[in-house]
Amino acid sequence: MSLASATEAIRAKVGADSGLNATLKFDMGADGVIVIDGKSTPNSVSNDNTDADCTVGITLDNLQAMLDGDLEPATGFMAGKLKVSGDMGVAMRLQRVI
Repeated sequence: MSLASATEAIRAKVGADSGLNATLKFDMGADGVIVIDGKSTPNSVSNDNTDADCTVGITLDNLQAMLDGDLEPATGFMAGKLKVSGDMGVAMRLQRVI
């Protein structure tokens, strides 16, 4: 999976209104970032490395597993496959989106 295909998959899942009401960034280190702006109308998804209410540190492979339904966000967090910084409440709402 590439950053572009992951971005498109998230954009399709988020739609016009994700219900996040916050900004969330997936930080994949050298592979790049995906930022969901759940405050804008309609919601937007970009690869611009901007500040976010919540940042999820994750590998591109683990993000793909989440998008495919093979990795639940809560399970990934407990297993150390993703790290959350910022507003944990935003991270909890992520399960509705992904």
